[in-house]
Amino acid sequence: MSDASQSRFGFVNFAETWNGRLAMMGFVIGLSTELLTGQGILSQLGLG
Repeated sequence: MSDASQSRFGFVNFAETWNGRLAMMGFVIGLSTELLTGQGILSQLGLG
């Protein structure tokens, strides 16, 4: 099978790689906003 004919959705290596990358970016962005504002993520959203 060539790369073009393989599915990019579901539990495939491509999807899992991007899921991990986006999760790491979200964690770093959330931590950065906490450090910059001095508030936790929940209080920034009005939940805490």
